[in-house]
Amino acid sequence: MATAPTLDDYRKQAGGLSYRNQAFIAGRYVPAASGKTFDCVSPIDGKVLTAVAACEAEDVDRAVAAARAAFEKGAWANAAPARRKQVLRRFAELILKHKDELALLETLDMGKPIRYSASVDIPGAANAIAWYAEAIDKLYDEIAPTDPSALALITREPVGVVAAVVPWNFPLLMASWKLGPALAAGNSVILKPAEQSPLTALRVAELGLEAGLPEGVFNVLPGFGETAGQALGRHMGVDCVAFTGSTEVGKYFLKYAAESNMKTVSLECGGKSPNIVLADAPDLDAAAKAAAFGIFFNQGEVCNAASRLLVDASIKDAFLEKVMAVGARLQPGNPLDPKTHMGAMVDRAQTARVLDYIDQGRADGAELRMGGKQALADSGGCYIEPTVFDKVDNRMRIAQEEIFGPVLSTIAFKAPEEALRIANDTIYGLAAAVWTRDISTAHRMARALRAGVVWVNTYDAGEITTPFGGYKQSGFGRDRSLHAIDKYTQLKTTWINLAR
Repeated sequence: MATAPTLDDYRKQAGGLSYRNQAFIAGRYVPAASGKTFDCVSPIDGKVLTAVAACEAEDVDRAVAAARAAFEKGAWANAAPARRKQVLRRFAELILKHKDELALLETLDMGKPIRYSASVDIPGAANAIAWYAEAIDKLYDEIAPTDPSALALITREPVGVVAAVVPWNFPLLMASWKLGPALAAGNSVILKPAEQSPLTALRVAELGLEAGLPEGVFNVLPGFGETAGQALGRHMGVDCVAFTGSTEVGKYFLKYAAESNMKTVSLECGGKSPNIVLADAPDLDAAAKAAAFGIFFNQGEVCNAASRLLVDASIKDAFLEKVMAVGARLQPGNPLDPKTHMGAMVDRAQTARVLDYIDQGRADGAELRMGGKQALADSGGCYIEPTVFDKVDNRMRIAQEEIFGPVLSTIAFKAPEEALRIANDTIYGLAAAVWTRDISTAHRMARALRAGVVWVNTYDAGEITTPFGGYKQSGFGRDRSLHAIDKYTQLKTTWINLAR
């Protein structure tokens, strides 16, 4: 039986990696038209991994032209669903075949622990591609109920050229949630990874080609949001933008669409998710563990992180001790160490942003109970201790704004109605959770919570079969499940007169 890799093993593997660092357009790696590059820096130790092509408007023009030409040619868009299924299944298999390499790239690039890159991100990405591959030949078109003198067909058609703009916290997994349904439906896709984490996207581009995707059907443009991202959002040849990221940037894409061709826009944006623990929660130890992992998993860089802990005042002090006991075991470590549960923040800018919020929490009068400082400063990397605030007022900035880091705000309540009022008192509505043994209370609160996902007696559970997305300024549109295909297709009605 093979032994599990160690920290030294991963360090050796990292030393032997080669990096794809050019844009992928029309089936080939090419430099940016301007020749510009940017440094891809590992947050593990602050060292430069490689210089990546910095794509701009001219590169977007090239990618859109390639994607449009491939779409119009029809080798993919008009392929039988069974053929698209075959290619996408092969694509998923290749992702799994290269799991170790992709997991290592993900960890080096954005700092998440290798244990999760290898067990969550890469297998999850492959599963998403495979699931949509299997789904696409099981979706039927419709015949409308009409008078016998007519036949009305309702058919789905691919929307055309899709720009998928994804974040840095789950680079390949978030990409796969868009690639799977968009490609399965027959579209051509231009993937723009975040500038902080382009490496896995660039590597899987050639895996898609190897799997059988025609040239131009899957393109990858690394670059900055204000250049490549904006150019995609404004491009008259892009039919749909599927974006995951901050609410601030999501609003820009709505503006870009309005000022260009009214392209379809789907947004999965920020969150400030409430995790509500009632006094009758069935298992307080399980709830405490879920609360800790809900905010400290992936260094808190999760859109639906359990960043607001709402606890019944009668159990709050004892419960918070349990949460902090779990958090104390999740101290940051080298992400290449398989024993590490909490890795590095994605870069120095995000590290400074989170530390500023911690200072703001203190200044506003919240009580710092744990953490609050930068960790492993001698490593050259970007690490922050698990941080817990108590006595937080929901009007404070740390309770209202998305921090995207390992910072927990604890708020006490005296009745479920008060908990609901506090939970919904935010611009966001991505996710929420309720812990109670009373099924009636669980149903009532789940119905009242203005969130796209509500968990009961668990946190961050779900599968590719269930839709994911938010209410309010957490965006609109859904990733995962069959519902995700809606945004990548158009419905066409064909009315046939059968009257003699």
